[in-house]
Amino acid sequence: MGNKNKTISFRVNEDAFETLREIAEERDISLSAVFRDYVDTLVAHDGQVQVVPEHELEQLRNGDDEDESFPPKVKVPKSFVREHERLELEAEHLREQLEEHKRYVNYLREQLEDGEDDVIQLEDLDESEADEPSFRLG
Repeated sequence: MGNKNKTISFRVNEDAFETLREIAEERDISLSAVFRDYVDTLVAHDGQVQVVPEHELEQLRNGDDEDESFPPKVKVPKSFVREHERLELEAEHLREQLEEHKRYVNYLREQLEDGEDDVIQLEDLDESEADEPSFRLG
């Protein structure tokens, strides 16, 4: 089976189409080649591609614009990370407790199914007490 080319089709508005056509004409390539190059770059960089104007490209290559790295990074306070870890531990503990309760419920159900003879009806107790003399502590 080798690699087979696939066709991707999508719609853009007229202004975007004209802009893309101008880009293709500037570079003296076909409009399809513009998309193929973009898709190849996207695949080669695992989806982390940033489209920038050419005048900003040199700044990015020289590292002058370090504040706008791609992909963007977010700094998270340590207190947030600690709280998240605490909640994960608590959730794990609750899951363990839930499993323990499930095992206990299953154990009780098994005991109930196995010991049906051990069930004593209250009416039976009342009848047996009627035969015995009652005592009162004074």
